[in-house]
Amino acid sequence: MMKLSHAITRVLLSLALVTPIGVFASPAAWAQGDGYDEVLFDALEWRSIGPFRGGRVTAVAGVPSQPYVYYLGATGGGVWKTVDGGATWEPVSDEYLGAGSVGAVAVAPSDPNVVYVGTGEACIRGNTSPGDGMYMSTDAGKTWKHTGLRDAGQIGRIVVHPNNPDIVFVAVLGHAFGANETRGVFRSNDGGATWEKVLYRDENAGAVDLALDPNNPRVIYAAFWQVRRMPWGMDSGGPGSGLFKSTDGGDSWTEISRNKGLPQGTLGKIGVTVSPVNSERVWAIVEADDGGVFRSDDAGSTWTKVNDERKLRQRAWYYTHIYADPQNENAVYVLNVRFWKSTDGGKTYETISTPHGDNHDLWIDPNNALRMVQGNDGGANVTYNGGKTWTRQDNQPTAQFYHVTTTGHFPYHVCGAQQDNSTLCTASRTTGFGITVQDWYRVGGCESGYIAVRPDTPDISYAGCYDGVITRYDRATGQNRNIHAWPDNPMGWGAEDLKYRFQWTFPIVLSPFDPDVLYIAANVVFRSRDEGQTWEAISPDLTRNDKSKQVSSGGPITKDNTSVEYYNTIFALVPSRHDVGTIWAGTDDGLVHITRDGGQTWEEITPKDMPDWGLVSILEESPHEPGVAYVAVNRYKLDDFSPYIFKTTDYGVSWKKVVRGIPENHYVRTVREDPARRGLLYAGGEFGVYVSFDDGEHWQSLQLDLPVVPVR
Repeated sequence: MMKLSHAITRVLLSLALVTPIGVFASPAAWAQGDGYDEVLFDALEWRSIGPFRGGRVTAVAGVPSQPYVYYLGATGGGVWKTVDGGATWEPVSDEYLGAGSVGAVAVAPSDPNVVYVGTGEACIRGNTSPGDGMYMSTDAGKTWKHTGLRDAGQIGRIVVHPNNPDIVFVAVLGHAFGANETRGVFRSNDGGATWEKVLYRDENAGAVDLALDPNNPRVIYAAFWQVRRMPWGMDSGGPGSGLFKSTDGGDSWTEISRNKGLPQGTLGKIGVTVSPVNSERVWAIVEADDGGVFRSDDAGSTWTKVNDERKLRQRAWYYTHIYADPQNENAVYVLNVRFWKSTDGGKTYETISTPHGDNHDLWIDPNNALRMVQGNDGGANVTYNGGKTWTRQDNQPTAQFYHVTTTGHFPYHVCGAQQDNSTLCTASRTTGFGITVQDWYRVGGCESGYIAVRPDTPDISYAGCYDGVITRYDRATGQNRNIHAWPDNPMGWGAEDLKYRFQWTFPIVLSPFDPDVLYIAANVVFRSRDEGQTWEAISPDLTRNDKSKQVSSGGPITKDNTSVEYYNTIFALVPSRHDVGTIWAGTDDGLVHITRDGGQTWEEITPKDMPDWGLVSILEESPHEPGVAYVAVNRYKLDDFSPYIFKTTDYGVSWKKVVRGIPENHYVRTVREDPARRGLLYAGGEFGVYVSFDDGEHWQSLQLDLPVVPVR
């Protein structure tokens, strides 16, 4: 399913900040300029508490001459390397990468010390993270340097010349949420020092896949994909999509998209591969109304559709990956929800079981087809027997978590929902050797939701899931039951057809005054006074309710509606801890409302300086003073990476933008005020963590030893 999240570990994508307040100097220590001297923070460090299980991996690579060495690129945790065949993984890019999302990894076949990495995954989820270009290592991942294409956005594939490690081709998809010129196929002849755009369509279509003929590296195939994400949906396919071939090392290209046998209608995402055994044999998996798996036996001149089963091409934007077997010209692999292999030229397929579903990348040893590394939504796994057995995924803490909360246990537990996995609570510390799987437990819900834990009975929690699902879980008894406010599963329906629009990660919060009172939000606010057994709507539609932004998503070829695309929803909700009648609400379409009478009346209090259609990601009411609140707003889904944080001291009558010190292209996802010290604020964004000691007037980095990862 769809995902994205952030974890509380060093390389995960969300974090709980527990800081000893006493270590901070007094305001008198404020240095000339806009921050404290960072030497004052030397005693602080981020501590990983897990969970130590994998998250989404869309890029893997191996080394033909080193059978125990592999690399993975996580979608929020950077680059990792194993030197013992997947028994253990270690991060190798933490000090170097400027973005946490990795879209492609390639090792030079002629020199295993040369490794190229492209940031920004090309399986563009609705909440995908952008990259910041290309990186290269010449010492097998010990150190890295940035090598350009900083505005590439998302990078789908890297291929390196088999005999010259300085010649490299990159498939640049571009920005997921906007038009940009840095798209297409780029070539470097000098190890990334300079780049040449050798194939380009337009500002709306980018390259997503490449296949280089290992028998004749002058022959290259390139797949283009016209795609655009919006906050309210996605369009996959159009005139920019297509398949191309070069026979002169990328100097010139010929479009082969309309060659005999290929679909003649609108094209979407395309995957392509060439057999190392027989260069005349090429496969393509094509998103189209009459799409499927196509095979050419004359190097792309003509094609035959060999399979059109939906199991190979469902949710085309998220998959559409195909790989030729290096030793059997009749064998080909297709990655989708499941991992498929054909041994009859692509006609029929059998499943290869993997430790986790939602499969995205595959590397096969060119000299031994039984040795592979494979990436999916649960991490990376290695096999030495063709997929009969795989290595584990609980040795790579790259899980992505959407939200985090803490419990009243002692020591307290930290809970969250992991993308394409489960909810999970973990101990914040133990008296044993470490924090292990024995210290984890699930609390209902599923991969995407908020979790609310009763303060008086911390073993009882309420957890969400996509499509408005919410459960009540009692850890003491093991009972988990559904308490949906609107018991309907809208999976597959567009937002326009729904009575209530629940976002993929809709708010779930308890009343600070009565733990029996529970609030959730769709396009209206719901309240339950009996732990979810009954519900009442206590607000009108608080969104813009723009019907043009509630259409079915995923066209024009393959529809895709899983509630990530549901728009005009309430995304942030905060019942006041100072006044039982006050509730703050923020929407994904750029509105902020407040009620002071328990929901009888609502007033719009949107900051006047807030750009239209911004996503109100987090609302934070001050724990110290009534009427004081902060909102973190982002517009990256409109291709605007600017940070937006607003503060009010008068219940939203007036607001002030407070982002001084946060880089202008570091958009923000969350803001929190320290519960013990008034005016001590923390902010988290796509590229870092920040602290303010003066109520948001100035910000400075609190990154310390934390790698650059998205912080939710």
